[in-house]
Amino acid sequence: MDAIELLKHDHRMVEQLFRDYHAAANETQRRAVVELTIRELSKHAALEEMMFYPMARKVLPDGGPRIDEHLVEHMAVKKLLHALDRLPSGDTREADLMHQLRREVEEHVREEEGELMPEVRDHASQEQLDRLGRLLKQAKQGAPTRPHPHAPDRPPGLTVLGPVAAAYDRVRDRLQGRPST
Repeated sequence: MDAIELLKHDHRMVEQLFRDYHAAANETQRRAVVELTIRELSKHAALEEMMFYPMARKVLPDGGPRIDEHLVEHMAVKKLLHALDRLPSGDTREADLMHQLRREVEEHVREEEGELMPEVRDHASQEQLDRLGRLLKQAKQGAPTRPHPHAPDRPPGLTVLGPVAAAYDRVRDRLQGRPST
């Protein structure tokens, strides 16, 4: 699976998580979906920032400014994820935050899949996309599982701090009994 296909697969998974949240029968099920959403979107954002966006920056003629726009969108998502992560179970703000998150993610996905990804596909070779897809799949196992809105969002800072954040997240997840993987 090439990088774009892998990232689109992540998008479909998150869309399903939003549907699962609204279909949840009780608070326990909703909170479990929130936890999965935080984990999956945190990993996805970190991988895009560490690997996909740097490639897009290089291959697109106007890659710098375009990727900077996507990083701003990521920051909005990470702040919402951070707020959700800090909420105690049963907090009445959860539904509003999930609604805001869904709106932000839907807009971001529309822009990525409608504009950015097709342009990257046009400018990158299939070999580059396949190689990046393999690297993304491998890196997903060690990506941060929690949002880090104050961490750097581009290499080299992200490249150095990403693995440290991921290790911290996994220890924290284990201690708090949160889902892993």
